[in-house]
Amino acid sequence: MYSNLQDKDILNPTPWWTLRFFHGMSLAVWFKLIREQGGLIPLSKWQLFVTVSIASLVNSIVNVICNIMFRRRLKETIPRPDPVFIIGHWRSGTTLLHELLSLDLQFFCPNTYQCFTPNHFLVSEKWFTKVFKKLITDYRPIDNVKHGWCRPQEDEFALLILGAPSPYRRIAFPATKSVKASGLDLELLNPLDRTRWKTAMCHFMKMINIRDPRRVVFKSPTHTARMKTLLELFPEARFLHIARNPLTLFPSTMRLWSGLHLVHGFQVENDEVLEPYILNTFEEMYAAFERDRRNIPANRLHEIRYEDLIDKPIETLCRAYCDLELGDFSNLQQALCKEIYNIQHFRVNSYASDERINKIVRSRWLSYIERYGYSAEADV
Repeated sequence: MYSNLQDKDILNPTPWWTLRFFHGMSLAVWFKLIREQGGLIPLSKWQLFVTVSIASLVNSIVNVICNIMFRRRLKETIPRPDPVFIIGHWRSGTTLLHELLSLDLQFFCPNTYQCFTPNHFLVSEKWFTKVFKKLITDYRPIDNVKHGWCRPQEDEFALLILGAPSPYRRIAFPATKSVKASGLDLELLNPLDRTRWKTAMCHFMKMINIRDPRRVVFKSPTHTARMKTLLELFPEARFLHIARNPLTLFPSTMRLWSGLHLVHGFQVENDEVLEPYILNTFEEMYAAFERDRRNIPANRLHEIRYEDLIDKPIETLCRAYCDLELGDFSNLQQALCKEIYNIQHFRVNSYASDERINKIVRSRWLSYIERYGYSAEADV
């Protein structure tokens, strides 16, 4: 059904000794995650369990060193109120947008190392990324996108590693988790968990601001459901939302989660569990998005379509800069002129069309299809 799930890069995941994002956790966060599963780790994953446990011990020690060295600055630093958040469902083009905005030197985009070690990158990034540069692959296992310590990365990994409520906790143990996302819509959390999430987000922003004073561009599909809370923390924030044909999003997201579970997880999930999870998560995400957007000022939220970004990247981003008041577009425009060929000739994955699932998607995600002007056919 999902033909690209049989790609060799998915069937042959990275070796057990290479980096997973769980390697950035502290002992407390790592063992809390294990306790949620009753300590049940499959024998086939014991080597990965050992490496993550050792790494978490090292992280805990380096965390203490970093907190001592930067205690005063962390206490005095006030998070910048004006980050840019790139949002949209998984596989809609958020990574591409993040990569493109990183070309604008007025912005700072948190990189992979910073998002994977959010507690101590201020003291460890320079030496670790040089000594252990081979621990990370040059391309993401799930697609053809370049990967590396210094590439822009999704900040949801940082929040996960800091112990905040996050749907990405499910990646470790997908087979025993609910078919509904946990930690996606923050309005559904209890007050204590919501406070924990806010604390983690502000801590990471402080760390980033100490590292670089420029305006930050964050990117995470999960933030699509969190605009209200993000504006509470960052009152001058901007949101750049990207949409894509949901008949393409669904099989691409199936491939994404299957790949993440196989590479990073301790369990293997089958389509019967994953399918309702993706359907439910999309609906929860966009119910929260539609609820929050009603109170977003016009110059704080701009929406684009993936197809328009690919066909007309300069015009599409120029409108976004204008509507969101992001400043001078000319610097980014010069860089984009060099990237247009790569953007328009990027090899995307293809998927075999499945009329059964297409019918379900048309029915359950109809409001999204109509809002963003998509037809009943997938762009595959």
